[in-house]
Amino acid sequence: MSKKIHPTAIIHETAKIGENVEIGPYTIIEENVVIGNHTKIASHCYIYANTQIGENNQISSFVCLGGLPQDISFDPSKKTYLKIGNNNIFREFVNIHRSTKIEIPTTIGDNNYFMGTVHLGHDCIVGNNNIFVQNCILAGHVHVGNKVLISGHVAVHQFCRIGDYSIIGGLSKIVKDVPPYMMVDGNPALVVGINVVGLRRNQFNEEQRRKIKNAYKILYKKGLTYSNALNELKQTYADDPDIQRLINFVESSQRGILSATTTENE
Repeated sequence: MSKKIHPTAIIHETAKIGENVEIGPYTIIEENVVIGNHTKIASHCYIYANTQIGENNQISSFVCLGGLPQDISFDPSKKTYLKIGNNNIFREFVNIHRSTKIEIPTTIGDNNYFMGTVHLGHDCIVGNNNIFVQNCILAGHVHVGNKVLISGHVAVHQFCRIGDYSIIGGLSKIVKDVPPYMMVDGNPALVVGINVVGLRRNQFNEEQRRKIKNAYKILYKKGLTYSNALNELKQTYADDPDIQRLINFVESSQRGILSATTTENE
């Protein structure tokens, strides 16, 4: 298999380029970069040092991957990393920074879609099969689960977590954790119901959706403290893996979870 590298591209001699990789005009690839097989990089991209990119990724023009963290305490001599999995799509002007920690890279999983001008700060960890819509921004240390949709112009505060199968409406301001399965909207953001459409699209059957909806009501609509709500969820759904995902997320929250609106929107 061959590589298709434009003669104007600048590639450091220590970079490792896989098979059937395409690199467009005026793209710059710094030292110790790894690019997996079948990845396509368009023109005018910048891949910074110590970035590891898996296979079959599509990187559009003007994307910057692995730049220095925007952290005034960061020592730029530290060798830190951005690690990207397989089958991701990065549209124009996406900007993702490498980590501040040597031992834990900024990490992107597989099959994620980053629309134009999305920004992810240092030390973010992103799972699989997520969609990031135009102009959404994530501060440092944000963790995103799997099969999440973050809409346009959303801003996520540092150290927040976004749970699996959740959806965040456009222009929302996220300052606390978003539990799995929830639909979130507003500034400041509130939980407005469960992500019914997302659950259906991901093959959650009617019985699973019914349990999740009831768990949402126990957590948010019965007037219980979160501690008492979790106890009730454990007693009611002791062996249910879908509800256990929700329980584990809430119990492990450091910033606290978003509150719910008093208006029903399910």
